[in-house]
Amino acid sequence: MEKRTLGKSGLSVNPVGLGCMGLSQSYPTFPEKKDAITFLRKVVEMGENFFDTSEL
Repeated sequence: MEKRTLGKSGLSVNPVGLGCMGLSQSYPTFPEKKDAITFLRKVVEMGENFFDTSEL
C-alpha cells in the first residue's frame, strides 16, 4: 500500500485514513464491541495505519 511521510518525523501513513466515528457515535446502530475490535484488527492486518478518531 502507498505510504506518505508526515513532515520531518519520518512517520509514514496511508494517504487515506479510516474514519472510526461510526464505531461509537453519530451513526446508529453501533457494532458490538467485540465486532468493532475484530474489524479494526482486520484492517490493521490489511495494512491500514491511519485512523481518524476525532469526535467532530
